[in-house]
Formats: sequence, C-alpha cells, structure tokens
Amino acid sequence: QVQLVESGGGLVQAGGSLRLSCAASGSIRSNYFMGWFRQAPGKEREFVAAIHWTGPMRYYAPSVKGRFTISRDNAKKMGYLQMNSLKAEDTAVYYCAASSSPNYYRDYGFQETYPYWGQGTQVTVSS
Repeated sequence: QVQLVESGGGLVQAGGSLRLSCAASGSIRSNYFMGWFRQAPGKEREFVAAIHWTGPMRYYAPSVKGRFTISRDNAKKMGYLQMNSLKAEDTAVYYCAASSSPNYYRDYGFQETYPYWGQGTQVTVSS
C-alpha cells in the first residue's frame, strides 16, 4: 500500500510560482512512477506531469510544458511540481498519484493507471 499527501497549494497572482509537494509513505519500489493531475471546477480531471521513480523520463501535458517541472527526492520519498508563470486557467485541485504499472511509457497520462491518490491541494491563480 502507498499513501500520498499533497501540500503547497494556495492563492497566487498570475505570473507567480508555487511548488507542490507530495509525500509518499508505504512501499515505494524502484518500478513506481508518480503523476500529477488536476481538476478544475466543472471539468474532468486531467493529466499534468509524470516522472518515473528511478528512471530519467518525465512527461508533461502540452498546456504546462515549459512552465511546470516535475521532480522527486527518492531518499525523502517526496515528489514535487514546480509551477512557474502561472495562469488563471491553472486554477484547480491538484492531485499526486502513484502506480507500478509496467506500461509507464504508454499509460502515464491516464488516471486509470494510478491506484494510489492523494487528497488533493487547491491552487488558485488570480488574474
């Protein structure tokens, strides 16, 4: 079992930055990967970014590429999402998720891939 807890959300002006953190506990093995998703009011949950727990590959949604950076600290069992140049349309509840699916490179963008989820943290960007 894996437990995930997000933190770092808040209110920020457009153009500003926030760093979200995801604390993982439980059995995180080397074949796991972590994803960030977000859900805006009235919209479907959507993929934001993903990173393999030990591999080099990182993936981003086109809407955040170049502005957001996903990273991890294996020793601390922490995942991060650095968000720069924030826009009003980035306003959403952000969730971190974890999976050990062997098809990471194919399935990282689908929420069905991830059995473990945090409770979410609110990010509000004022324009």
